Amino acid sequence: MTLTRRRFLTISAAFSAVPATAKAHSWQGRAFGADVSLTIRGPRSDAAAAMTHARKLIAEVEQLFSLYDPTSSLSQLNAKGVLRLPTARFLELMQAADTAFRLTDGLFDPTVQPLWQALAQDRDTAAAVASIGWKKLRFDPAQITLGPAQALTFNGIAQGFATDLVADALTARGLTNTLVNIGEYRANGGRWTVGIADPEHGILGHRTLTKGAIATSSPAASPIRAQGHILHANAQPRWSTVTVEASSATLADSLSTAMVLATREQIDVMKARADIARVALVDFNGDLFTV
Repeated sequence: MTLTRRRFLTISAAFSAVPATAKAHSWQGRAFGADVSLTIRGPRSDAAAAMTHARKLIAEVEQLFSLYDPTSSLSQLNAKGVLRLPTARFLELMQAADTAFRLTDGLFDPTVQPLWQALAQDRDTAAAVASIGWKKLRFDPAQITLGPAQALTFNGIAQGFATDLVADALTARGLTNTLVNIGEYRANGGRWTVGIADPEHGILGHRTLTKGAIATSSPAASPIRAQGHILHANAQPRWSTVTVEASSATLADSLSTAMVLATREQIDVMKARADIARVALVDFNGDLFTV
């Protein structure tokens, strides 16, 4: 079996410990082209209603940010270069992406989508690389305007964003023992053990979550031609896998993506800036380092 990024995250979650005193109710489905799951410990009636609401939220986020759906808001923005009167949720993710861009000194840059397309179609990449640059676009409540030949991908942050929306919605319903996995994990209550996995070297360690989020990025999990899927105009992957623990899945997702491209010194700076809990780095030899 090929271990895709989503697949090895799901396998890692199978290490979650469920106390005998708490009944766990789970749902598994698909979102953003990947497997997702929710686990709630509590009364079945509460869990069922919460899961229905969570699935609706996931569908709403996909309708905004999916690259697989040509009718999504993101697909429309990429096709036209302009999105007028973006929703509050779309603007919220744009602002989160802008924050991640600044925290990482530009290593997190959602404008790499043309480069991904050029590589996937085996075309020359010069024009695509020239279009990259988050600072070339403009956004405000009235309109989002891309730079010339630009297109966005939120694959390095949208899953974390959706994870936070669902986790917050479950908490608002009074559920205090939940684990949300929409590509990234966020826990609230309980003890959830999640494995740190690398697509080449397997499970290398474990983390116990009681509250907070964890996200993993690995360029080899979804290769494009001869290289990984984490792209940048002038940076290459330096780590086989990066796992970030943070207060939000949005932050953990975006920073784990950027840190794949970062030196150890840059990672130290990012960690301090973002005030994140812990970073696990797996080098290409399979050695695990914790920051």
